Amino acid sequence: MDIKLNLNTSVHSTAIKITGSKSETNRLLLLQALYPGITINNISESDDSTVMQQALAGSEAIVDIHHAGTAMRFLTAYFALQEGKEVVLTGSQRMKERPIAVLVDALRSLGAQIEYTENEGYPPIKITGKKLTQSKVAMKANVSSQYITALLLVAGRLENGLELTLEGELTSIPYINMTLSLLKEVGIATTFKGNVITVKPATNNQQPATITVESDWSSASYFYSIVALADVGTAIVLSSYKQNSLQGDSALSEIYAEMGVETTFKNNSIVLKKLNHQLSALSFELNNTPDIAQTIAVTCFGLGIGCYLTGLHTLKIKETDRLEALKTELSKFGAKISVTDDSLALEAGFNPPASPVAVATYNDHRMAMAFAPLAIKTPVIINDAGVVSKSYPTFWHDMQALGFVVNEL
Repeated sequence: MDIKLNLNTSVHSTAIKITGSKSETNRLLLLQALYPGITINNISESDDSTVMQQALAGSEAIVDIHHAGTAMRFLTAYFALQEGKEVVLTGSQRMKERPIAVLVDALRSLGAQIEYTENEGYPPIKITGKKLTQSKVAMKANVSSQYITALLLVAGRLENGLELTLEGELTSIPYINMTLSLLKEVGIATTFKGNVITVKPATNNQQPATITVESDWSSASYFYSIVALADVGTAIVLSSYKQNSLQGDSALSEIYAEMGVETTFKNNSIVLKKLNHQLSALSFELNNTPDIAQTIAVTCFGLGIGCYLTGLHTLKIKETDRLEALKTELSKFGAKISVTDDSLALEAGFNPPASPVAVATYNDHRMAMAFAPLAIKTPVIINDAGVVSKSYPTFWHDMQALGFVVNEL
């Protein structure tokens, strides 16, 4: 499904309820499978979380997680310690191109039995569940935090717990802290000192816990972008959010303040309001929040200001190579942009194209949603718009509620 998106008048000031965080939900679903006393409220409606639920509830010998990166990493660790169970974990063609050797090597060092069935270092993988007897492992610190989280989530079920040493400079620390906080909520003791994380073995007397998933901050980023690009005075209310959020992407409130968006916390919601603000070129280090890089780059382009974004090395192995994809698609609008393996530089300037530009989405939900706010400035065509279901199935409906005209082509 391709759609044409434009805004006839101005953005409506309205309230939007955003589904639960995919990151929190998938962590909790795995913990619930390990510790059945957990009840989860406000579960994410995303494809990734649906796939995760199906994989944990099913008994199939082949588990296909499609494009779901968190499911691939978390389930690799989960199935590795399901004694007597044999599973082949596979996914989409792009998933088969996303490396998993770092996690597999770490699990093997703990005693796991995992084989590659096609290409060495990449899914699909055949996992034969067994008791894991080792308790110490080292891993490079600058890899995807999902590898680290996968080990931490299952660590309480290891006989002697886990001592994980992270080698080198730490990245994506908020995502690691989110995992450790959720472990604490379900009664698993942890410590994080220097570059060493210790998880104590579960005592098997975890108390029943009811946990409400906070709404997804990554999904909020698109509304920050809309407000930044909209008229002064535009306001949008988003629920449900906490001021002391576990999610790294809550840094949006500080980042977008530099683009004229005020964030006010009120009754478990946030109010985003466009203020009169003097704009200038921006520079952000996004080591801890790489998932919002696409949104920030597109917002800056729409505002006509330059930006320099760094700490983006993990974007090369996402649903697509997000840096190259951004360069290609923004260039269609006339952007002057350059990228390296971990950075993006955008020159100031924006002249609306004479005719609608078609944005390719590369099976990447964030490409579709990051470019959508540009429709405030110029009509945009989003190819394969249904890809948003990976994390935010009601996104186009919510865009209509804000006054955007969404026409299927």
